[in-house]
Amino acid sequence: MTIMRNKDFTKRPLQVFISYFKPHYKLFILDLSCALIASLIDLAFPLVARRAMYDMLPGKEYHTFFTVMIIVALAFLIRVAMNYTITYWGHMFGVRVEADLRDDLFSHIQTLDFKFFDKNKTGQLMNRMTGDLFEITELAHHGPEDLFIAAITIIGSAIIMASIQWQLALLIIIIIPIFLFIVILCRRRMSLTSKRVKVKMAEINGEIESGLSGIRTSKAFANESADYNKFATANEQFKTAKCDTYKAFGTFNSSLEYFLCIMPVAILACGGWLIMRDDMDYVDLITFYLFVSTFINPLRKLSNFAELFMNGWAGLSRFIDVMRMEPDIKDPAEPKEFCVQEGAITFERVRFAYNEDVEVLHDINLDIEGGKSIAIVGPSGGGKSTLCQLIPRFYDVNEGCIKIDGIDIRDMKKSELRKAIGIIQQDVFLYADTIMENIRYGRPDATDEEVMEAAKKAEIYDDIMDMPDKFDTYTGERGVLLSGGQKQRVAIARIFLKNPPILILDEATSALDTVTESKIQQAFDKLAEGRTSIIIAHRLSTIKNVDRIVLIDEGVIAEEGTHDELMVIDGKYAELYRVNMI
Repeated sequence: MTIMRNKDFTKRPLQVFISYFKPHYKLFILDLSCALIASLIDLAFPLVARRAMYDMLPGKEYHTFFTVMIIVALAFLIRVAMNYTITYWGHMFGVRVEADLRDDLFSHIQTLDFKFFDKNKTGQLMNRMTGDLFEITELAHHGPEDLFIAAITIIGSAIIMASIQWQLALLIIIIIPIFLFIVILCRRRMSLTSKRVKVKMAEINGEIESGLSGIRTSKAFANESADYNKFATANEQFKTAKCDTYKAFGTFNSSLEYFLCIMPVAILACGGWLIMRDDMDYVDLITFYLFVSTFINPLRKLSNFAELFMNGWAGLSRFIDVMRMEPDIKDPAEPKEFCVQEGAITFERVRFAYNEDVEVLHDINLDIEGGKSIAIVGPSGGGKSTLCQLIPRFYDVNEGCIKIDGIDIRDMKKSELRKAIGIIQQDVFLYADTIMENIRYGRPDATDEEVMEAAKKAEIYDDIMDMPDKFDTYTGERGVLLSGGQKQRVAIARIFLKNPPILILDEATSALDTVTESKIQQAFDKLAEGRTSIIIAHRLSTIKNVDRIVLIDEGVIAEEGTHDELMVIDGKYAELYRVNMI
């Protein structure tokens, strides 16, 4: 697992933003240095032109004139090289910052609890890791560069223009605050609309992800039109939000363009008036006009920077919002050393609720002996899966405690706790990779021979060897190229490979046919020897031989005992069993 960089996300957003520049400061300095050279060349050209018109051409210094022009041409070649460096290495700087941001975001998201993923769609998270970070990167690269070039050019031009004709320079100085006022006036509105677009874009990505993931279900129910309507609604909201954004930018750019266009007109009018009064000559007016052109380009950059800043800042705000989220389930400051000895699990007065309004488990007291097998049964929604999700601390209890070998699981490191537990859930997830790598996921350092042995124990080896590419067979997205039973057995092979002391089987054989289930049950029995096994099952015929059966109904333990004992009681379990056998 990648270790997240040591950053304090409680600081102001600008401080967090700048902290990502530090590891790549050499590229950043190179980018700004090239920008400085390019700006100085731009500033020098009007001065050279003024000197040529004042001295060289009137004095018939033609040799000097053409020599200077060649030097200017070479200077512009240098400027081309500077622009190439800015474009290539500047963008590489941005890419590296983006990679660091994405690395930290992914690492942090991995630390968040199941509750976070319960509330956030995959598509929305994808948008934060791609679209938002790209906007931040554009701001990281172009923002400082554009501001630096604009500052150097504007200040340099202003100083030189003041030395040529202070009245005209004063006119420009009067126009600039008006320009800045427009930027500040439009900033808030653009920021709000930009953030709204980010939210809508995340919603669209969520709908796209949901629609693509469920495309087979959609086709099975012939509900393509319903899914399209959901997407179209989100898309329409995005268009409305984007429309508001462009209205804000349109107002800003139109006002800005007016002032940028009126500036040369104002200079020409005032300059003409000064020439009429013999306070200025044509050469200085032409030179001044050249500087105005040089002056306008950085103002346009500032205009572009406004849009860049709003998008990037909105993305940065959303990035920091996630990075400031703290997991509810944390490792203790001083975790106890944990090594499963017997594997005894104890629930003491456990209460749990996903939200404050509805409690799922009520005052659960349960002792599971080490090395024994226990089956959790009961009606759907009774709390069976929830009970098992509390053991690896996917969620934390609201009251009470859960102990393994007498140690409260909240006193253990989560990673050590989860390494000791093997889980096969009802909804099997396979990665879009080969069968070999999907099984090896149970223990990434396992050899090919160990993977094959695990496949044999899971009764999937023969099926794999009948496939054209054998263990190199591609499983498809979420394992769609395998049958339901094959997917389940690949997941079971992972657990054989992991070889944990505690097993949790949540409907682990639900997708298997009766014959295959019979075979795999033997493998389960062998794997369970000497291990603590918790089996959640609806098919009650598969759990008759477990050491104990616990029936959970409406969040409480309603019955407890062996199969024979519960049948004699003739209570809820017996009723479930008879219905199950029909």
